[in-house]
Amino acid sequence: MSDEPRRNGTGDGTPEYRAHGDGPTSPKDSDAGAHSALAGSFEHHDVTPEQRKRRKARSRASMTTAIALFVAALVVVVAVLGSTFGLFERKDYHGSGDQPVNFSVADGSTTGQIAQELQSQDIVANASYFVSQFQKRYPEDFIQPGDYQLKTKMSSEDVISTFMDKGEATHYAAIAKTQRLDDTFTTLSQATGLKKNEFETLASDKTKFGVPEKFPDLEGWLHPGEYRFPLDATAEQVLQEMVDRTKDTLKKNDVPEDKWFEVLTVGSIVEFEGTPANYPSVAGAIENRMNNPDGETSGFIQSDASVTYGLGKKTVHLTDEEKKDKSNPYNTYANPGLPVGPIGSPSDDAIAAAAKPEKNDYYYWVTVNLDTGETKFAKTYEEHQKYVEQYQQWCADNEGKCS
Repeated sequence: MSDEPRRNGTGDGTPEYRAHGDGPTSPKDSDAGAHSALAGSFEHHDVTPEQRKRRKARSRASMTTAIALFVAALVVVVAVLGSTFGLFERKDYHGSGDQPVNFSVADGSTTGQIAQELQSQDIVANASYFVSQFQKRYPEDFIQPGDYQLKTKMSSEDVISTFMDKGEATHYAAIAKTQRLDDTFTTLSQATGLKKNEFETLASDKTKFGVPEKFPDLEGWLHPGEYRFPLDATAEQVLQEMVDRTKDTLKKNDVPEDKWFEVLTVGSIVEFEGTPANYPSVAGAIENRMNNPDGETSGFIQSDASVTYGLGKKTVHLTDEEKKDKSNPYNTYANPGLPVGPIGSPSDDAIAAAAKPEKNDYYYWVTVNLDTGETKFAKTYEEHQKYVEQYQQWCADNEGKCS
């Protein structure tokens, strides 16, 4: 066996010499050895998969907390800025509105005062925005006093247009059913600003308005309902419009002029004595009484409402003395037939009932519940008395309502 060093083939015919047991003899081998040694020096720092999971979980939790804190801080900043600069205030509504509202502008009201009232009634969303829009469009104008038909939740532009469009401003008046002449004049005066005595003076000259001479005054002719009078309307124009509305209702129900007195007078009594549901029945009973003077009621209408009108009182309770007083021209207990005139202005329904009364056999009626208007009808006095007892019991159970 030779003592020469071993020769290992390199594949290219060049012998490679390596001593048995020697370390690396080339840079390549030296680097590999160094890496191996370095890797071995960190082996004691290896982590387990479970530890890596926990580290990742803690990292995610920290990131989530940081994001949450950032979002919370951002919300606080936006809320403060929004409150300071009004970023979240609703500036305006959109659309043509919701519920009808009658809006009054008082004489001398400023745009700011009007805007605040508009907002308080939920007509506009923001008073300041309304004022700014109004000043842009009408920098030198103001809103005319009067009544305006608006709606809740309107856009500021629509409200401004309603205020400023020519002819929109009006005086609004609502005349209730069963309202007497004097009360109607009070309502008209308050609505239009015209003096009450102007209406009273004109009412004495009923022929000026085309009312037949048989009527004592304009009672029965000032039709109940809603009115919107022009701001410059005179007292005469106001009354004429109301009288004309009554004439239109008479014509609509084919009432000839020679029947105007009867229909309006009966209609006014029906308005007080019944409810819309039983107007025709009450009118039929009144007709039975007037057409049968020899009947059980001897031609007497016997309406409490007509007696109290003549007394100038507002009550549903009459004494026997008041019922016997023939000097009261409106006393239908003491005087047969119709009273000397209407006792109020009848509505469309009451006029229609008086023009075409129900054909029935009733002579008596009594309202047994003043709250609901429930009315009982009877053909005989005996039956009627039972219903009168029901009315009296209701009065006893509802103290103060029948006085």
